[in-house]
Amino acid sequence: MEFQWYPGHMSKAKRAMQEDLKLINVIIELVDARVPLSSKNPDIDPMANGKSRIILLNKCDLADPVVTAQWKKYYEERGFFVSLVNSKNGKGVKQVNEVIQSACKEKIERDRRRGILNRPIRAMIVGIPNVGKSTFINSFAGKACTKTGNKPGVTKGKQWIRLNKNVELLDTPGILWPKFEDQTVGLRLAFIGSIKDELSNQYELCLLLMEYLRDNYPSVLAEAYQIEQEENDIKLLESIAKRRGCLKTGGELDLDKAANYVIDDFRNGRLGNISLECPDR
Repeated sequence: MEFQWYPGHMSKAKRAMQEDLKLINVIIELVDARVPLSSKNPDIDPMANGKSRIILLNKCDLADPVVTAQWKKYYEERGFFVSLVNSKNGKGVKQVNEVIQSACKEKIERDRRRGILNRPIRAMIVGIPNVGKSTFINSFAGKACTKTGNKPGVTKGKQWIRLNKNVELLDTPGILWPKFEDQTVGLRLAFIGSIKDELSNQYELCLLLMEYLRDNYPSVLAEAYQIEQEENDIKLLESIAKRRGCLKTGGELDLDKAANYVIDDFRNGRLGNISLECPDR
């Protein structure tokens, strides 16, 4: 299964982002805590030009906390300021303001020496589609100042948002990169919903997800659906279909519907805390 998705608006957004970088002091990049490397756009690094960098491990409530701690250390060792957030319930969001102040400490001190006081920090927030960027902004600002949605591509244009007296935020559309050199990256992004579901076969995607879970979280599906562990993933999916009542007309098992249930349950954390990649592999 191959994954490529790069609509024209993404190319335009990338060019605009390069122009806007000269206006900002710090880049805040949201990544999905379940796939902190695969959901980090490699195009951002060469554009950063020495700007202060913050990585927010969003949706940390859905990821394996042990693995998330490893990723936090991984990025901090590479010079990033790192914070864990759950944008939906607001956990960790208030602390981001302190992280921004720390990341821009030199800029603040430089302004103070020049007699410039209380100049807002200008931050650019970036992230791939469906990583929770708009939800984070609304939670951080304490009001609905951007559109939110559970599908990629909701934010289509840039907008400046005054978060508080200290921070102005430039929101940007979520952008992917033109080519996935490693198709495993595309697969992981499809698992979390950052690539439109219409562009992949959900039944095949589910079997690949189940294969990963069998290798790394072997009992999670049997426990989540209260079924017996099966010897292969197709039989396991059949058991899930029976358990969830996924039937076609005539009583035949609807494995496509069951596959959609499994993918949705994973994305929404109903299978438990699961990470799809580790720093050491």
